[in-house]
Amino acid sequence: MRASRLISILTILQARGFATAPELADECAVNLRTIYRDIDAMSEAGIPIYSERGSGGGYRLLDGYRTQLNGLSAKEAEALFMSGLAGAATDMGLGSVMMAAQNKLLSAMPASLREGAQQMRSRFHLDAPAWFGQSEQPAHLPKVADAVWEQKRMQIRYQSWKGIKERVVEPLGLVMKSGSWYLVGQVDGTPRTYRISRILELAVLEERFERPAPFDLAAYWRKSTERLEQDMHRNMATVRLSPRGVKFREHFLSPYVFSEMQLASELDGDGWCRATMPVGSLMMACAEILRFGEDAEVLEPPELVSKVREHVEKMAMIYNRPA
Repeated sequence: MRASRLISILTILQARGFATAPELADECAVNLRTIYRDIDAMSEAGIPIYSERGSGGGYRLLDGYRTQLNGLSAKEAEALFMSGLAGAATDMGLGSVMMAAQNKLLSAMPASLREGAQQMRSRFHLDAPAWFGQSEQPAHLPKVADAVWEQKRMQIRYQSWKGIKERVVEPLGLVMKSGSWYLVGQVDGTPRTYRISRILELAVLEERFERPAPFDLAAYWRKSTERLEQDMHRNMATVRLSPRGVKFREHFLSPYVFSEMQLASELDGDGWCRATMPVGSLMMACAEILRFGEDAEVLEPPELVSKVREHVEKMAMIYNRPA
């Protein structure tokens, strides 16, 4: 959506030669602060746009600067079609809009670029969910997407881990992670994360809010996920892995635990490898270790050794029962 607005600003300036900030805000249906941020972003991207101060001031492009679709390189044209996440757009109710936009872009391209762009669309596909999982299609997602775009507050009734909560949220952005949709919303000036499938009821309010100028959705998400992984794996465990366990650890462990696991350089007398790994609660740690079956042995801490032994003994009792 922002990319479309930036292109609109560029084409307006290119067509008229000059435009004021209020004119651009009116054309793009956004507030003045959004236009100021967009102009700054365009300047940082290398577009020669400059401002004229004073009562009759506004924005101009450097004389002679032009941009047009036939100025795209072949790789740039193909990349535009790689960025079209059809599944995500469909979830938000924008599937037909994205298809129409891609068709218009395709028809405007020179013939020399059109074939490569069509091949990119037909030969590459993004499947966001993990294996053996399905993408969520939350019922409230289109309304949440509209509220994010319109900068309108929402009243939500939400099923959290601790019970049902009611909140007035200022929606800042949407994130799709492993097939699940998340809302990053501000409550009392603090950004929080909500899984949209857990929103039980939602009402978009008429109240608009001012989006915090320094907020960076991608940076917030990166930091919050890193913090979550660290908070969930505050402890360390020492294990022995068989050669097969070492080989399959990438499949049995979460990406964070796999990346943080440290393998010893030497093998023991049985050909097994000692390793240290971050773990969370005893229940979570047991679940990860037991995925290895007979190809892993916990050495430390003692409470994890006892918990794994307890689970194994209970499993043995179940499978040793007479048929």
